[in-house]
Amino acid sequence: MDRKTKRLLLLVVSCSVTGVILGGTASWAESSMCLQANQVTNDCLTQNPMQKTIQGMSTGLLAGAGAAFGAAWNVRHQD
Repeated sequence: MDRKTKRLLLLVVSCSVTGVILGGTASWAESSMCLQANQVTNDCLTQNPMQKTIQGMSTGLLAGAGAAFGAAWNVRHQD
């Protein structure tokens, strides 16, 4: 594995991990706020907070990986 491939892999992994953390935290906080609202909706009561958090984490993973590949592609084409 050459140096450029290792840097790309490190960029993708770090952005993906950051996306997972941010996406999971945001979804968990949204679920918590939904349950603590003055008027709790039926949608809020029927959703599973753990499933909502996992969905946020997977969305963050895809967003982070996409951002990393987009940044790498942009840098490659600017040279």
